[in-house]
Amino acid sequence: MQENPSTHCVKINDIDLYFEKYLHSQSKNTIVLLHGFLSSSFSFRKLVPLLIKDFNLILIDLPPFGKSGKARNYRYSYESVSKTVLQLLEKMGDQNIYAAGHSMGGQIVLNMLNQRPGFIKKGILLSSSGYLPRSKKHLVLSSYLPFFHRFVKYHLGKTGVIGNLNHVVYDKAIIDEEMINGYSAPFDDPYIFRALTKMIRHREGDLDSKVLLTIDTPCLLIWGEHDRVVPPDIGKRLANDLPNSKLVILSGAGHLIPEEKPEEVFEEIQNFIQSDQCFS
Repeated sequence: MQENPSTHCVKINDIDLYFEKYLHSQSKNTIVLLHGFLSSSFSFRKLVPLLIKDFNLILIDLPPFGKSGKARNYRYSYESVSKTVLQLLEKMGDQNIYAAGHSMGGQIVLNMLNQRPGFIKKGILLSSSGYLPRSKKHLVLSSYLPFFHRFVKYHLGKTGVIGNLNHVVYDKAIIDEEMINGYSAPFDDPYIFRALTKMIRHREGDLDSKVLLTIDTPCLLIWGEHDRVVPPDIGKRLANDLPNSKLVILSGAGHLIPEEKPEEVFEEIQNFIQSDQCFS
């Protein structure tokens, strides 16, 4: 196994896309890991050491987060981000691709499954966002104001990183300096607030039930029972709408399950990928 990743930044769809790749000497299976909103690939730091024992890994910083670009001319919609990730994967040429997304990253996975049926063998949704509507019209219109990005910065700064972490984890004792610094890093680049303004403008609503019912790719849904950001009821609803899916709810966990329950998440993913069973 490759303990240290190779790091890359390539231009796809007029955006700089940063990703890390871990190569396994024998495995032919590749898992793509997609993080959530206001995060980066850092959120998988505890899951990666477990997964690299059995799989090739590709970790992607979704624009405009992490080390990926914050371009003015990029369209920050889920459809656009999903197309960008798919084009990167096509360019890389990996076979047997499995896609795992946390929170917003789960919605990107669902968009990828919808856009390219059969390209991804199985989907893994970790506390995935679901059924969120588009931003309210007044917010979309406000995003065109010249200084709206300052409001975005102020709004996100009100609770701060520590406040956000307290909201997304169940056991507050796991919050340490490394975690605080890692989740603060995406905001070191001041241009992210202009990009987030465009995301407010461009982000369409989550995929609705009619679309989800057409996705027959096997999907594993993993949730924390104490998730206050995306409650387990959303997971149950997604499991009902996705025709070939299974829901697992982890006790003693909140929204940030890759950090809170990495061993349990790894075991569920490993069993899911190795199994030929379908859930329909």
